[in-house]
Amino acid sequence: MKKILILALVLSSTSLFAQWKPVGDKLKTRWAETLNPNNVLPEYPRPIMERSDWTNLNGLWEYAILPVGKQEPQKFDGQILVPFAVESSLSGVQKELGKEKELWYKRTFTVPSNWKGKKILLHFGAVDWKTEVFINDIKIGSHTGGYTPFSFDITPYLTSGNQKLVVKVWDPTDDGDQARGKQIKNPHGIWYTPVSGIWQTVWMEPVAEKHIAAIKTIPNIDKNQLSIDICTEGTTPGDIIEVTVKDGVKTVATSKFAAGQSSDINIPDLKLWSPETPFLYDLEVTLYNNGKAADKVKSYAAMRKISSKRDANGIYRFQLNNKDYFQFGPLDQGWWPDGLYTAPTDEALAYDIQKTKDFGFNMIRKHVKVEPARWYTHCDRLGILVWQDMPNGGPSPQWQMHNHFNGVEVQRSIESENVYRKEWREIMDYLISYPSIVVWVPFNEAWGQFKTPEIVAWTKNHDPSRLVNPASGGNHYHVGDMIDLHNYPGPDMFLFDAKRANVLGEYGGIGLPLENHLWQTDKNWGYVQFKNAKEVTDEYIKYAEILKGFIKRGFTAAVYTQTTDVEGEINGLMTYDRKVIKLEEPRLRQINLEICNSLK
Repeated sequence: MKKILILALVLSSTSLFAQWKPVGDKLKTRWAETLNPNNVLPEYPRPIMERSDWTNLNGLWEYAILPVGKQEPQKFDGQILVPFAVESSLSGVQKELGKEKELWYKRTFTVPSNWKGKKILLHFGAVDWKTEVFINDIKIGSHTGGYTPFSFDITPYLTSGNQKLVVKVWDPTDDGDQARGKQIKNPHGIWYTPVSGIWQTVWMEPVAEKHIAAIKTIPNIDKNQLSIDICTEGTTPGDIIEVTVKDGVKTVATSKFAAGQSSDINIPDLKLWSPETPFLYDLEVTLYNNGKAADKVKSYAAMRKISSKRDANGIYRFQLNNKDYFQFGPLDQGWWPDGLYTAPTDEALAYDIQKTKDFGFNMIRKHVKVEPARWYTHCDRLGILVWQDMPNGGPSPQWQMHNHFNGVEVQRSIESENVYRKEWREIMDYLISYPSIVVWVPFNEAWGQFKTPEIVAWTKNHDPSRLVNPASGGNHYHVGDMIDLHNYPGPDMFLFDAKRANVLGEYGGIGLPLENHLWQTDKNWGYVQFKNAKEVTDEYIKYAEILKGFIKRGFTAAVYTQTTDVEGEINGLMTYDRKVIKLEEPRLRQINLEICNSLK
């Protein structure tokens, strides 16, 4: 009987596999070539707050595309591989959506029997853009925003046996003012394929009636303290939080406090986090009710400080852990030729970060995109600083690069402003505990820019522990922690601010098209183009030497464009499929290390 059951499961798995395959003839990464639709992104999706019991709902779902306003379809169009966007190859669909249509998903699931008596939370890593969720034909909730996680308590709507889950998504892409990053209906140049629908892991977990909902940690190395704030659900007076801070198996600190309060935990003999020594403390957080553990999660935190300070020459320098530290890294857009916004595997997700480290960089500018939680954990563990952009959308004022802004900012509607504020706040709340993130970037190159002094002050007030880059690349105001210049192809310093840090937020873009590794056969571009790895490396080093001169004159950070080719852009350090490193890596690493160490 056991052999028959195993055979049935194998046949079932083979049948499902046969129903799915990548669509189209575009580039594929090596990870996509071995992707198993029955085991898609199986890793725990939120390692900064981890429970042992959970269920992954990724895999093949039914899908349908219908005109806006229609009811749930009686018949679906086929199967889609979640969590890949409907426009992607790996979804198995690769169809456009647009503002006139809605995307429907359906699947069934069962709740494990040992979860009885628990609350069941249904989590979505990210869905672009407006989401409505139905359990057993009952609408249980909705969410707007394409970049942040959200969840629902589905317990009251469950029945016995199989549960029906339906998700409806509407995404206007560039027909709306919502945050969308580089997505556009008609991709060209620096604008890329739309990403609609579910694009991060969908999963369930059981929790107690009283449970931990979120963890916020902020380090203060000057006071040897870790500030910790635990958000809970269902707690009442008398419920207690206990936090244990560990270095491996050794307990270094503990704190107990009432649920709803926060705590500043003293950390003796600090071990500081940096890209060179990315030390993480393990945290165990337990919620007690009447002396019994009602909930327990694992987390981690780091002790590090990001700041800026005027040096002996009157130049503001970024500091890491109270020491001058030059931040240098690539513009990283996080796109994949097969998965678009979604890396095919967790190994792929970590690959770009590891290669960035291998190349000798110490920082990544995450450009107009927000990544899954595991990406930031990889940055924390591997040791890389992160500048986090807001993935802007909406109208733009005139873009002024070479002077402080003296024009009229765009007038966004109240609704449009609220959409921006809601998602930017959610992004910051989602990412606030990741030590790798050191800079918030609310605006880039004037795109969607509005009420800049107000937004910058609001951002800084929401998270005083990090630096704020107010307007990367132009429309500069005398606000925030830095002035950020963009110049292509080579470095240049055409403005200098004596009261803030000066950074080169983008430069480079050296192009090298490589046959058999191109998204498209023509209309490929970089700011300058060369014919082979030596020529590109020579040009890169030429720019690096110029940059070193500007560091002496005042730059305290720089961002090179970019980590990989992206669609029609062929100016990456790697090809879009990640199969070729386009520069001579030893020479690249050597000059990058020289730049990173220039202020030490």
